Amino acid sequence: MIEVVGLSLAFVMGLLVKRIGLPPLVGFLLAGFGLNALGPYVGLPSYTGPVLEHIAHLGVLLLLFTVGLKLKVKNLIEPVVVGGALLHFVITVSVFGAGLMLFTSLALDTVILLAIALSFSSTVLAAKVLEAKRELGAFHGRVAIGILIIQDLIALLVLSIAGGNSPSWWALIVFALPLLRPALYWLLDMAGHDELMVLMGMVLAVAVGGMGFESLGLSSELGALAMGVMLSGHSRSTELSHSLWGLKEVFLIGFFLQIGMNGLPDTQALIFAVVFALVLPLKGILFFGLLILFRLRARNAFLGALSLTCYSEFGLIVASGVLEEWLVPLAITVALSFIIAAPLNRLAHPIFEWLELKLVRLERKSMHPDEQPASLGDATVIVLGMGRTGTAAYRAMVERGYHVVGLDSDPDKVARQQALGRNVVYADAEDTCFWHGVDLSAIDAFILAMPDTEGVVVAAKQIRKLNFTGPVVTHALYEDAAALMQAAGADETFLTMSSAGMGLAERTSARLATPG
Repeated sequence: MIEVVGLSLAFVMGLLVKRIGLPPLVGFLLAGFGLNALGPYVGLPSYTGPVLEHIAHLGVLLLLFTVGLKLKVKNLIEPVVVGGALLHFVITVSVFGAGLMLFTSLALDTVILLAIALSFSSTVLAAKVLEAKRELGAFHGRVAIGILIIQDLIALLVLSIAGGNSPSWWALIVFALPLLRPALYWLLDMAGHDELMVLMGMVLAVAVGGMGFESLGLSSELGALAMGVMLSGHSRSTELSHSLWGLKEVFLIGFFLQIGMNGLPDTQALIFAVVFALVLPLKGILFFGLLILFRLRARNAFLGALSLTCYSEFGLIVASGVLEEWLVPLAITVALSFIIAAPLNRLAHPIFEWLELKLVRLERKSMHPDEQPASLGDATVIVLGMGRTGTAAYRAMVERGYHVVGLDSDPDKVARQQALGRNVVYADAEDTCFWHGVDLSAIDAFILAMPDTEGVVVAAKQIRKLNFTGPVVTHALYEDAAALMQAAGADETFLTMSSAGMGLAERTSARLATPG
């Protein structure tokens, strides 16, 4: 019964907060707190039942599995990822630990564990926010996810040491997992495109990665992530991720409900949560400073730092293992940080535009690893977004004799396109710095093929701000999205499904008109 009421209340609260411009996950958290507070008065338990706990765990496993599908191991060994994660961990633990020692009378071991739990950032929130904005593959998204994975590995190590647990010697067999990659690729090819693909993803995330790693004394979350990474190089990894999207979204509702239902705080717990919510900006500022130190441009440093400015559900995992008496205060702290961070991340791009002039001055005067092109060569047509739609548009324009350049914010996608001999360069269409430095004098037309509506709207506005008068053509799945794009400056917006239907009709008509 609690699961039925919980899901219903989550829907209502999610709908309400969405109406005021907040992400639905904020409503899910509020629904969890509401169930905790009101449950006893309506004949429901004020705690999470086994079904909801299981759903929440499945949601986390599927999320980490899909994150792994988009992750490249080489991204984890970049200096900005390893250095940023380790430096932030050491500095944050030192500062938080000193503050707790100064203002409380807690034992040293408790202080250290609390500081460690508060030093992590939420993988679930960051991955969900970045995925919603289609920025997991963007430079700042890759850096943020890489840092989060390093943090998660540190959390698992701390949990093992503090809890007195150590992995089984059999855990060494995980180093042989890459040998299974050819077999996994073959299975994914054999699974087809329907329910078997979904089932294969569930088996790898929950059974092989989750339960398999747990049986070896390792984290099930780490296992789900590892299995996703194993398939990240397959040509159908993106399709597999999309096929699991609906299941993952539903199960994650259970995760956010569970956080809210962990318990209602007393006065001391509320003071603890409010104090650490007030110092939350320090985490983001430190991340921004470290990313600038590693020579990222201000925009990517800001967006990456903002996605990491929250407390982590892994802190709750640590608390449940070795700090049970601090679970409720930490749960309130994490939930409060989600409520603060979610709307800020939703407005990340406008906030950066507002602060841009001040933040750019902090950049290091050297070549940045995320530098964008100031020249587009002899191109006369720009295609923004080199996914399937953008690639098809690029090929069609080249076949018609136009000089075309493709732009994409995913460095891996750019590398694949360049390997095929295409004129594609790294650039982020939502980056105002790119538009300030690029020369559009020779450009005759834009094709905006990015997958998200917000990105297309931002790009269209930037193009028109530069007094570009040529055609700007976009595509959209829905009519309301098409209206937003046209209001931002697009001349013409193709409704993808309608255009596909028209193309089918034209092909059919042409075949019928051909004798024989």
